[in-house]
Parts: sequence; structure tokens; C-alpha cells
Amino acid sequence: MVVDDSAVVRQVLCEILQKDPSIVVSAAVADPVFAMQRMQMQWPDVIVLDVEMPRMDGITFLRKIMAERPTPVVICSTLTTRGAEVTLQALAAGAVAVVPKPRIAVRDYLLDTSADLRDTVKAAARADMRNIASPVRPVPVERDGGQNIAHELGVTSERVVAIGTSTGGTQTLEYILSSLPRVCPGIVIVQHMPEAFTGAFARRLDASSEIEVKEAADADRVLPGRALIAPGGRHMKLIRSGAQYCVEVMDGPPVNRHRPSVDVLFRSVARHAGRNALGIIMTGMGGDGARGLLEMRNAGARTVAQDEASCVIFGMPKEAIKVGAAQQIVPLDAIASEIVKFPTGS
Repeated sequence: MVVDDSAVVRQVLCEILQKDPSIVVSAAVADPVFAMQRMQMQWPDVIVLDVEMPRMDGITFLRKIMAERPTPVVICSTLTTRGAEVTLQALAAGAVAVVPKPRIAVRDYLLDTSADLRDTVKAAARADMRNIASPVRPVPVERDGGQNIAHELGVTSERVVAIGTSTGGTQTLEYILSSLPRVCPGIVIVQHMPEAFTGAFARRLDASSEIEVKEAADADRVLPGRALIAPGGRHMKLIRSGAQYCVEVMDGPPVNRHRPSVDVLFRSVARHAGRNALGIIMTGMGGDGARGLLEMRNAGARTVAQDEASCVIFGMPKEAIKVGAAQQIVPLDAIASEIVKFPTGS
């Protein structure tokens, strides 16, 4: 079902989706009130939902759906600051993924990204909705019965944790980062997300975490207690400057159809950090990151994949496991502990 107050957007979305024989558009309606009427007759497998609409906004509608009958929802959101903030609210409320749309030339933009839209809808249909709701904030992870790990980390300050994730990753990252103690290894992250949204996402995580979380800028230091998130629309690499790690934020063609790409990050970590790194691949569709994680493992890094039971989409971890990239397969609630204990290798 497509729910959008723009007749043009509804027409284009239907046109794009119906080109895939495995997708049937059951209805295309102008607002959530009409959607609820149609859903009484036929409940959709996936809903493509605008967020700013008359009579009822998309966030309110999404929360009603999640309370009544959790259903995969793909948010179709404008590429604006306001659109980014509302989209993050939607993802926190249980949306599976986001498809961006500009305020102008929307038809051309959606047609140009039509393959990604169809792939996103089909992936959403496979989402495990038991894992998509925003998890309860975990108890902060401590070491050794609550002893401070600052001394241990001081000895191993050049350690770095690299994380790659996609569909379902926004909730997963919030769950993990909000549980980390203020003193933990430096973290570099690729989350597949449109260009306008990563800054707002980083600010949201920073507000809910003890560690510092920021959208990465070129030459930013990788420091204990800091997580750097690759900006949407740009790749991020780890580099070494003397005894310190920094990031390089760069343009370039998509890799595995993504920019930023997890493989680009992981391969740079394999080259510049080797056995001083921990690589973690989590929920997401496709195979981005699998080969890069294997390169990390071959370079001596510790490597972890999220298990199927706790993933929203078991695509990226599955591919990593298939190629032998993951030394360990762990549930979501164990990943923060893996990060905290990494400096000592215990």
C-alpha cells in the first residue's frame, strides 16, 4: 500500500513498484484515514508511507499500526532538515527503512532510484517485525564487576571498532551505543542512510549515549569514547597518522550500490589497523561488508556477525558468515559487551 498526499508521488511509486512482477500495489491513498479504511478490507504486507500529510501525520499512523498489527513500513521522506528529524522519529517508532524524495523534480529522482526502491520494499517484506520495535534501553555495560576500564584502555588506545549495518540498523545502533560506557574504544560506523539524514541521526545518538557520537568530517580523530558515523552520500576510510587513527571522508562511485559502503570502510581498517581492530557486521539487506570483513579477519582483526534471531534483515551478516568472515556469531544484546572487552582481548 502506498500512502502519500501527492497524487504525482502516488502515481510514480505505483508505476515503479508494479514493474516488478513480485510486487502488487493493493491500494494508493492520499492519507492515513483512507488507508485505515482500505486496510480493514485487505491488510498490506508492506506500507510505503509519507510523513507529512493532512488529517493524520505519518508518525501517528505508524504508531497506530505498530500497536495494532506490526507491519513493515518504508518511509518516503523529503530531503530536508525537517524531513530528516521526522524520519528519525519514524525509524525509532518502528519503520523498517527510508526512501528519500526531493521537493522538486521528484518524479525524475524516484525513477532514477527505482531499483533501490523496489529492493527496499522487497527487503521490508522479509523483515522480522519482532526485532524492529525500538528496544528497551539496555543496562550500561561494565567490566570486572564495575571496575573502570580507563587504565586498560590507556595501554591499548590504538584499538578501533568498525561497524557496518543497513536496514534495521538505526534502532540497533541506538541500542548498542546507548549501552556503552564513556570510556570505550574508538568506533567508526557505516549505516546506509540518505545524505540529508546522517547528521540528524548522529545528533540523536549523541543525545542518548554517554559516548560522543558525531557525523564524521574529513581528518576527524578516532578517539576512545567517540563514534564517527560516515556521512550519507560519501565514503569513509580509516587512515593512520603517526600513532593515531583518523578518518578520510571522500567522494567516489557507489560500491555494492552504496555510498557510504561498508566494504570501503572495512577494507581500510584491514589495511591500517589489522589485528588492532574489531569488525562488526549487523542487520541489513544485501552483501555490503562481507568481503571487507573477510579482509579484516585475514589481516588479524577480530570479527563478529549479528545472529539471525536478533536481525531485522539477516542479509549482510548472512553473506559475511557464508564467506567465512565472521569468527563469532552473537545476538544483539551481546555486541556491546564484545566492544567493551575488546581492548584486553578477554
